[in-house]
Amino acid sequence: MSEYLMRSLMFVPGHNDKLLQSAAKIDADILLFDIEDSVQPLSNKQVARDKIKKYISEGLFENRVIFPRVNDRESGELLKDVYQLTIPGVNGFVYPKAKRGEDIYFFCKLLETIEYEKKIPVGTYKIIPLIETASAVLNVQEICSASKRVIAIAYGSEDFVTDLQGIHDAEHISLFTPRALIAMAARAHNIIPIDTVHVNVHDLEDLEKNLILSLKLGFEGMLLLNPAEIPLVHQYYSPTLQELNDAKEMLRLAEEASLEGKGVAIMKGKFVGPPIIAKAKKVLKKQEQLDKRSR
Repeated sequence: MSEYLMRSLMFVPGHNDKLLQSAAKIDADILLFDIEDSVQPLSNKQVARDKIKKYISEGLFENRVIFPRVNDRESGELLKDVYQLTIPGVNGFVYPKAKRGEDIYFFCKLLETIEYEKKIPVGTYKIIPLIETASAVLNVQEICSASKRVIAIAYGSEDFVTDLQGIHDAEHISLFTPRALIAMAARAHNIIPIDTVHVNVHDLEDLEKNLILSLKLGFEGMLLLNPAEIPLVHQYYSPTLQELNDAKEMLRLAEEASLEGKGVAIMKGKFVGPPIIAKAKKVLKKQEQLDKRSR
C-alpha cells in the first residue's frame, strides 16, 4: 500500500494564481500542479514553474502532497520542469504520454542525476506515469516495472481516445478495456491504479455510475478536474462503516480460529481464508491513513 492516500488527484493549472490559491483550500488527497496541457502558450510554462515554486516556498501548501505534471521527454521543457521543481514540498511528478517502459526509465535516471547534483537522497521523488496512448496501454506492464519510483499509474482517457481514433461514447464503452488492463497491470506490480478524469464535470449522477464501475475494476482513486467531485469520490474510495466492522470481525475470527488450531474461520456462512484476511487488513490500513490525514 502506498504511503500516500490517492483517492483524489486534482489537476491545477500552474500558471493561474487564482486557481493555485484556491487549491490550498481544496480537500484533494494529492494536488497535481500542471505545467503541461493546461498551460498555454509556451511562454506560460516558465510562469507556471515560478508560481509553483513561490507558493510552495511561502508555505501555502504545507503538509500537502504535491505531484506536478511535467512535460514529456520530447517537449524540450522536461529538464527545466524537473530541475526547478525538485524542491522541498514536492513529493514526485506525474509523467505524461508515457508510451513504453523506456520513457519512465529515462525519467527515473534524469531524477537520479538531479538528486545527485543537488545532494538529495536518491529515490526521493516518486513517479506517477500517465497512460494516455494505445501503445502505453499495450506496454503498461513494462511501464509499471520500469522504475522503483513508480508508485501508481493513472489513465488519461481523452488523449487515449484521440490516439485510438475512437469515440468516447456516453456509456464509456470505448474506455472499458483499457481501464481494466491498467487496473490489472497496476495490481500485478503492487502499485496503485488511478482512474481517468470524469469529463462531464457537472454531472455527478454520471460520476457516481463511473465510481461504482471503477471500484469493481479495482481502482483506488481518480484524476479530478472539478473540486465539486471530491466529496463523492472520497465517499466511494473510502471504507464504509460496514466494511470496517466486517474487517475487524474477520480478523478477530481468524485469530480465534488460529488459537483453537482450526484451519479457517467462518463468518456469515462464508470461509474467512487468507485472501479475505489480506483484504480485511488493507481496509483497516486504509482507515489508518484516513485517520492520520484527518489529524
